[in-house]
Amino acid sequence: MNIQPYIAQLLYRYQCVTVPGFGAFLTEIQSAQLNESSNSFFPPKKMISFNANIKNNDGLLANHIAQSEKTSYDYAVSAIQYEVLNWKKTLQETGICSIKNVGDLRLNVDNGVIFTPYDQTNYLSSSFGLNSFVSPLVKREIFEQKIEALEEDVFVSEIVELEERRSRPYLRYAAIFVLGLGLTGSVGYPLYQNQIASETLLVESAVQKQVEQKIQEATFFIESPIPAVTLSIKEGKLPYHIMAGAFRDEKNAEKIFKNLNKLGFKARRIDINKHGLFPVLYGSYKTFAEAEKAKNEIQKTHNPEAWILIESL
Repeated sequence: MNIQPYIAQLLYRYQCVTVPGFGAFLTEIQSAQLNESSNSFFPPKKMISFNANIKNNDGLLANHIAQSEKTSYDYAVSAIQYEVLNWKKTLQETGICSIKNVGDLRLNVDNGVIFTPYDQTNYLSSSFGLNSFVSPLVKREIFEQKIEALEEDVFVSEIVELEERRSRPYLRYAAIFVLGLGLTGSVGYPLYQNQIASETLLVESAVQKQVEQKIQEATFFIESPIPAVTLSIKEGKLPYHIMAGAFRDEKNAEKIFKNLNKLGFKARRIDINKHGLFPVLYGSYKTFAEAEKAKNEIQKTHNPEAWILIESL
């Protein structure tokens, strides 16, 4: 079972998601950011970190897996243990283990775990629908200086009008017209600014309402979470088994079962499965490590096709 998608799902809803026996992924809310050098804007987000010292099972991940897969809690715990063993093996062999949509885990020279989170996914539900963007640099034209230059030209025109009033009276009307344009610009520009500000406020309000509506329509919470339970396995129930075979004829299954007992195995027979076959087991074990060791020995000495079944029996 791949448990990586369930870790990512829980990071939307909780500040801490613990993987028993491995470590915990922690989240911290970072406020919106502005990069002035590149004119870039980033919405609020959850920053993810990893703590290898938090390993105790709090039941959160196993409960979520059991509910999603419609299986038992014990089976979910076994699946987590199996996945953790694979992660540790991958880290030792390759030095890196990737958790999809969460981040990369690497080993340093001291065998300590270094975590590098992915930046593509924002796990802060309140920022749903918000993306980072780059704004072009705003160039503001200085209209006041243009108005002053225009008024200066009008003043010069008035002087010319005084000198040539008798010979060219129509210049007086032209100066009045130019002066009117200057006054219209000085009064109209503040009105234009107010209108732009009002329209911007209306657009921002509409966008905010749409974002809030999307957040309300999205589902980020478990309606009926399974209550947390302990990691202990009930006495008598063992989750790891080595499969000897499954037989169509029950007589053959009984024959193999008796032969294995004679050879010293703690063989078991279990109920007929959904395919109409009668399974026979070499034996059952409490931990995966014990089952893995026994399976390797059986494959070498008795049956190369032996494999491990994970199920509480």
